[in-house]
Amino acid sequence: MKSGTEIHAKDFDKRPAWFNGINRLWHITYPAGTEIRIDADTLIGSARKQTKLHDLGSDFWEEPLVRLIKSINTEAQLHPIGRFITKKRLENLLCVRLRAEDYFKKNPEILEQELYPVTMIVGLQRTGTTKLQRLLAADPDYRALLSWEALNPAPINGDKRSGNNRIKFARMSENALKYMSPRFFAIHPVEHLAPEEDILLLDTTFLSTTAEATMHVPSYSDWLEKTDQHQAYAYSRKLLKLLQWQRPAKRWVLKSPHHLEFIREIKDELSETTFIWTHRDVHECIPSFLSMVASARAMFSDHVTLKSVSDHWIRKIGFMLDKAIEVRKQLTHEQDFLDIHFKDLISSSENELERIYTKTQVEFNDQKKALLDANEKLNPPGKYGKHIYSHEELEISHQSINSVTKNYQAFYENQKNGRE
Repeated sequence: MKSGTEIHAKDFDKRPAWFNGINRLWHITYPAGTEIRIDADTLIGSARKQTKLHDLGSDFWEEPLVRLIKSINTEAQLHPIGRFITKKRLENLLCVRLRAEDYFKKNPEILEQELYPVTMIVGLQRTGTTKLQRLLAADPDYRALLSWEALNPAPINGDKRSGNNRIKFARMSENALKYMSPRFFAIHPVEHLAPEEDILLLDTTFLSTTAEATMHVPSYSDWLEKTDQHQAYAYSRKLLKLLQWQRPAKRWVLKSPHHLEFIREIKDELSETTFIWTHRDVHECIPSFLSMVASARAMFSDHVTLKSVSDHWIRKIGFMLDKAIEVRKQLTHEQDFLDIHFKDLISSSENELERIYTKTQVEFNDQKKALLDANEKLNPPGKYGKHIYSHEELEISHQSINSVTKNYQAFYENQKNGRE
């Protein structure tokens, strides 16, 4: 996708002709038995066969996987390619656990390590979290989770140092995404060598909101909101130790809007953590995110509407924000948080980065400033095209957003006024 190309939210379901053609032909052959089968026993058996390993770990809990699969099979209405991709993705997550457990057994020093201090970027989707993570990751002292590591944190065929097999896998995934939805990169770039969200590590427990961002799985989503997430973050800690054992640094820089819902769990399960909470006008960031979700879901299903996306996610976003504010007010260490406003990050990223370095007591020298400047030039706004969205295009009202974000908007104004 060329820089300058306009990508409109209303065109979320536009897909290449070849993609639609394959789906139509494949669906026609369903009576002949070509529909992809997705069930837990088959997936686990296939993963064990591929890896020639058996142990998923004493902390593996099968219920989240079973509930997710039931929701996929009964609610998601995936098209043939969507079912194929989903099956392969679930299968790979099980392979990751099998390989990781094998490494933990053979190398006990992995789990004996201290986890690096964590700079955790939270905040709503489309509030500058990706930009901020990429800027900090330009500093070699910071350890970011790269896309190829997020997909496969455990080495494949012994590629601990080079990562060659995993990089090849991630490059193929990036290219496949570009073929299926070239417009998606203008909304959210997914580059195999770039930093990525650590929610992909939580996916290995089948306890994350990734599924509801890519599929219509309401019963699973409802169950997830009522389920203790401590074990998901406990397993994420194990995978982070596996990753820093492979590629050492001094400090983690992680990010995902998913974490807003689980700040307490992060405090309980990870090591020393500083939360960087990014903020932006909800009437700018929420429509942008809804556009991204609609585009993502259209890669998996022919039954996606802007209304179904907004009905689920506007409520969900309000729930996440209220939970984050509630927990933050309960915590006694307000100094664990630093608020960054989107407009400040865009207008003067160096000033905001200096605030973060001061907060985390890390030196911010001229050499690091030069690295960050170079990174910013490599990732200019509109690198893959311009994302165009509006309330009207997305068929949502200002009132619908205000109704679920009133507590956050008051909180946001307080934080903003405190800076001025």
